[in-house]
Amino acid sequence: MFSSLALLGLTAIQGANAWGSLGHETVAYIASHYVETATKNWAQDILDDTSKDYLANVATWADSYRYTSAGKFSAPYHFIDAQDDPPNSCNVDYDRDCTGGKCVVAAIANYTTRVQSNSLSDTQVNYALRFIVHFLGDITQPLHDESYDLGGNDIDVTFNGDDTNLHASWDTSIPEQLIGGYSLSDAQDWANDLIKEIDSGSYESQKASWVSGLDINDAKDSAMAWATDANAFVCSVVAPNGWDGLENAELYPDYYNGVVDTVSLQIAKGGYRLAKWLDAIAAQAASKKVKREAGDVVEVEEDLNGDSLIPARRPLTAIERRRAAIGFGCGDHTH
Repeated sequence: MFSSLALLGLTAIQGANAWGSLGHETVAYIASHYVETATKNWAQDILDDTSKDYLANVATWADSYRYTSAGKFSAPYHFIDAQDDPPNSCNVDYDRDCTGGKCVVAAIANYTTRVQSNSLSDTQVNYALRFIVHFLGDITQPLHDESYDLGGNDIDVTFNGDDTNLHASWDTSIPEQLIGGYSLSDAQDWANDLIKEIDSGSYESQKASWVSGLDINDAKDSAMAWATDANAFVCSVVAPNGWDGLENAELYPDYYNGVVDTVSLQIAKGGYRLAKWLDAIAAQAASKKVKREAGDVVEVEEDLNGDSLIPARRPLTAIERRRAAIGFGCGDHTH
């Protein structure tokens, strides 16, 4: 199994955390609550972690890893830049928006294949699961599915007196204002509150729709549905009156009060979807293992590089050229 010691240097590196550590860890705790026992055992074995925090412990790893020399390739996998026109229209188009197959939708699809691979090393399977835990959180953040001003990174705002930007406000300021902290225990507490809403509260009637059509064998389309769902909030919640009024605005408390319920909703969706996604992967992996051991399965060549996910080539847009020029980063608060 993969040694956790090998990750000490990586996890110590500080980087921007989409949804912040609080959001990603909350997604992970929600998923931990809902997964089947067999899924828990499968994931704990891959991650070499039998603690109750086995998913939360790796929830932000992808954000640190992308700032290493080995992991810099993964920087564009945290988002998909929808070239739409909010608030007039919001939409995501894979061929238009997933530049060279490097986006969160393609990443979810590819790492769903890789985590089931029988030919990759334990380390690579471990990494694949870590990426899945993180990216199913990323894709629910509306500004991870929007290109305007680098997903709001270039929209300077103030939040409760602190200078920041719109994207960082959604990632960290709003969740931390709501919960009052960002520790693992804070994430567990928020997860418990959202689990109550999912089980018997305001989300109970919605949760089935969150995973409608979920299909790990058509992972791209499933992830596209999630990206489209989150992107719609850019028009209806993030910037319903356009972007001009947000530039240099103070977001607390008026803007905060108008969007905080959507932040909670998206975190709840991310955790519930992650649980069902992992259940489906673990069940399929177990079925393949039984057939393999019985000699009833013919191994087929897997597309472990995600080549089939690359859209047809087209000229880069201005926003894509800019992203490439800055290395898909934008200071301390990036996609």
